[in-house]
Amino acid sequence: MPNTATVVGSVVSLGRFPVKSMLGEELNAVWLTPVGLLGDRAFALLAESDGKVVSAKNPRRWPTLFSFRAAYVTPPESNGPLPPVRITFPDGMIVSSAQSDVHARLSDVLGQPVRLTQAPPDQPQLEEYWPDLDDLAHRDTVTVEAIPSGSFFDGAPLHLLTTATLDALRGAYPAGRFEVRRFRPNLVLRPQTEAPGFVENTWVNRVLAVGETARIRVVRPCPRCVMTTLAQADLPADAGVLRTAAKQNQSHVGVYADVLQAGLIRRGDAVRLIDA
Repeated sequence: MPNTATVVGSVVSLGRFPVKSMLGEELNAVWLTPVGLLGDRAFALLAESDGKVVSAKNPRRWPTLFSFRAAYVTPPESNGPLPPVRITFPDGMIVSSAQSDVHARLSDVLGQPVRLTQAPPDQPQLEEYWPDLDDLAHRDTVTVEAIPSGSFFDGAPLHLLTTATLDALRGAYPAGRFEVRRFRPNLVLRPQTEAPGFVENTWVNRVLAVGETARIRVVRPCPRCVMTTLAQADLPADAGVLRTAAKQNQSHVGVYADVLQAGLIRRGDAVRLIDA
């Protein structure tokens, strides 16, 4: 019997982050490749002292990463090399990844020697700060975490989030600003009909069709970390964001997904749940 598909929502936002842990760019359309959105987390900084991937997951060591923004100088093409990345520094200075002095400039502002690269280490690792959820201002512990080999992704190549989840978190903590950019998803979906908060949890181990050809499999809920509490642009630091996610959904906000079939995806595309 043929597969059946039910429309469950539509794409309202697409986000790409060319350099890991820097602010990224909003898109109207993007190619979904077998390894995620074309150009997403293609670059990262490596600490020269220990070779670890530089990440805002440890804001004690890297407190200013969300003051940088990265965007491609031209839209990447699916059949060619990635173009250079334009990095806007906290003071507004713009530096290209193609400049010979990009490493020195980044190191100078970050206060530690770093190297911008597209080549992940054989066994990439990063540091993660784990706050006490009862007292997020309390500095607890830092661990070293492995990330998937051959990439700069934390857990999977795609992070999907619904507006229903954001609404549920806002309802639980009205004083908080639960904006999309706090959570850095690749796809934000608006459910087709009124849906309960955290509806994407029900899609784990199921297949979604996005647009005409793209297919993804939701693999697990996405655990959130201290990054969601950090200030960025006009968003204030807010420990209550993570505390609320912990109380309402075991610290999960959105879901991770793998790519089953590549294709062009656009804002406004219908998203269908496929049942075999």
